[in-house]
Amino acid sequence: MTHAAEDDIVLKLLHTADWHLGRRFPRFSADQELKLTRARLEALDRILLAAERFAVDAVLCAGDLFDEPCPAQMWWEQVATCLQKRKWKNRPLFLLPGNHDPLVTESVWAKEHKFRALLPEWAHVVDREGFEFTLPNNAVLYAVPCFSKAGQRDPTEAIPTRAHGDDRIRIGMVHGSTFDAKDWQTNFPIAVDAALKRGLDYLALGDTHGFRFIPPDRKQPPTIYPGAPEPTAFDEKDPGYVAVVFINRQRRTTVNPERVARWTWEEKDVTTMDSLRELARRLDLGDRVLRLRVDMRVSIREYEEAERILEDLEGTPARHGRVGVLALDRQGFELETSTIEADCTDLPDVLQSAIRRLQKLAAETDKRPTVERALYHLYRLSRKKAS
Repeated sequence: MTHAAEDDIVLKLLHTADWHLGRRFPRFSADQELKLTRARLEALDRILLAAERFAVDAVLCAGDLFDEPCPAQMWWEQVATCLQKRKWKNRPLFLLPGNHDPLVTESVWAKEHKFRALLPEWAHVVDREGFEFTLPNNAVLYAVPCFSKAGQRDPTEAIPTRAHGDDRIRIGMVHGSTFDAKDWQTNFPIAVDAALKRGLDYLALGDTHGFRFIPPDRKQPPTIYPGAPEPTAFDEKDPGYVAVVFINRQRRTTVNPERVARWTWEEKDVTTMDSLRELARRLDLGDRVLRLRVDMRVSIREYEEAERILEDLEGTPARHGRVGVLALDRQGFELETSTIEADCTDLPDVLQSAIRRLQKLAAETDKRPTVERALYHLYRLSRKKAS
């Protein structure tokens, strides 16, 4: 989206949510999990840089900033360190407890927690229901934190409606699911027209991990999910953004999605050698989290080529792979064993006899992958002998 002429803009905001710092990814290897867990924190620098680049007046962080209410010390210390590096004076940042990191007695958001003492003076924790903060140019922020992991009350109901004669720019910030979202009943349901009902010019939401306008037709004051700044799953739609918000003198609001993610999550099925070769030629794999399913039966010569490609993509203990994070499913990758004997004619009779026994075993046993690897190594031995 484009925004109005710069001299007509009276308020600029950066809206982010769902950092999920400290999130675990147990389905990946230990090294891969570490990359993905660190990525959440690395995105924070890019978010703050975007705030500086657009010279916003305030930064709204709409909940689930940590993946749990009491994260490990290394996470909240790193957040505090990252914020302390910014020498901001007239750019307040607002931290909202969400349903993953609610404001409970011993949470990271509690006033007595060490994290609070480390925050710079321009970073404000929304630690009460009636939170209100005056913003520049006749604007005001209303924010409502989550006090539990689930609830059935619409948090926007705690925001006062616009009084007669109130011409301020009114911003709301809450965390929860709009009525059009799946499972909204258990996660702080928010009315689709909440911004209209409360008299808000912009409603900043957190919870959904993809960038989304509510409702999609955009016929009311913008209600926005910016999504997770780094994706957290393969099935998320349009993650990786923050929302940059422009409000003009007439209180008209426009919103631009700004990408801040490093990683792109992708699922791909490979069923032919041509599609595997095409994947190998791609130049965008370094910042991919790729779930690759190989489902094809190939000749021994193609099997050798496919193994080289997969090793190049995945890497070895001595060499980085071309894919940033690769989850490889090769259960459907099979060697066509019926023709292998013709490709190993240079082997001694005893090894050719072994090949025939392995061929028979491959057809009769549930250990086919192991048998195929044995046949493959015999083939490579044949090639080595021939050369």
